[in-house]
Amino acid sequence: MAAAQDRPVIIIGGGIGGLATALALALKGLSSVLLEQSAEFREVGAGIQLGPNVFRRFEALGIRAAIEADAVFPQNLIMRDALTGEEVTRMPLGDQARAHWGMPYAVTHRADLHNTLLQACLAQTRITLRTSAKMTAWADSGEGVTVTLADGETIQGSSMIACDGLWSQVREQIVGDGKPRVSGHIAYRAVLPVAEVPQGQFENNVVLWAGPKTHLVHYPLRRSELYNLVAVFHSNRYEEGWNSFGDVAELNERFQNQQPQVHKLLGKIEAWRMWVLCDREPVANWTRGRVVLLGDAAHPMLQYLAQGACMAIEDAVCLADKLAQSISDPNRAFLAYQQERYLRTARVQVMARVYGDFYHATGPVRELRNMALGGRTKEQAYAGNDWLYGG
Repeated sequence: MAAAQDRPVIIIGGGIGGLATALALALKGLSSVLLEQSAEFREVGAGIQLGPNVFRRFEALGIRAAIEADAVFPQNLIMRDALTGEEVTRMPLGDQARAHWGMPYAVTHRADLHNTLLQACLAQTRITLRTSAKMTAWADSGEGVTVTLADGETIQGSSMIACDGLWSQVREQIVGDGKPRVSGHIAYRAVLPVAEVPQGQFENNVVLWAGPKTHLVHYPLRRSELYNLVAVFHSNRYEEGWNSFGDVAELNERFQNQQPQVHKLLGKIEAWRMWVLCDREPVANWTRGRVVLLGDAAHPMLQYLAQGACMAIEDAVCLADKLAQSISDPNRAFLAYQQERYLRTARVQVMARVYGDFYHATGPVRELRNMALGGRTKEQAYAGNDWLYGG
């Protein structure tokens, strides 16, 4: 193995998926050089939900305790009708969910998760982290991969893993499916100090207010010091990236006629960050020779199942396992990883779209949704999520 690892694995992208991949490889004894185009490692965003499925990977990566130190463990997942205020359904979390799936359900700040991964990577001698390292070209010779950076520097590697996100340049050369699919949905995000949450509205739950072509999600973050808000609505607006400022007037118009609790929370935020929700059609091939895609580069998904980062971390652990088993033949390892992952991630991609339609239902469809979910028992709720959280 030492001879085969004279050249490191090259990882493109220093987000959650890239750092998880570098860490997973290091724990298998494999060296990597991670190239991040920004001047520093940082994560844009706010809250992120962590299903029981990803906690199994946190254990494999040796970071579960660090993740749990920053996280909040909500008591329930709750859906409420934003027009009437009625509770549509709830799924108990806490000890009951932990007993069912063997792992907890938590929420945390994306920056905290990212920093935990970063610190774990910095502690590994097999990982070289590079910033201000923008890839402009890559070439697979069949014996290795050469990456060219913007300043002309070239880096030699045994293989390359592209964790370069929704707008992946590497994907275009492997899959060639053009720009991401614009969903027609926009998300606004913000965080409130807990002291500013309207009186009586703080709760240790993940709550979704389902409205006509809208929804609002809120839950506590960072040891319950912050309150995370995400408001989603239908819009034809399109802007690449996910750190632009939102339009408060448009937001209020979309959420008109909804419950006072919704408007009290929305009214607490003066400056929202927005992003346009995009995904891609699922594909079965993410690999070409010694190059492979991971995370959003391979299977970008809408946020309605809160699984994008979780799927990337699952990818990382799986890929490291396969590469450790076949270090002299990266293509074989990448194909084995792809075979194990593509149907699971495709199912999450497809079901995320379905859940988005369900959350935003109008008219008779809304009534049917409320009736169907309203009669669901705790056991049925758990069984309906076994495919995801038990995976």
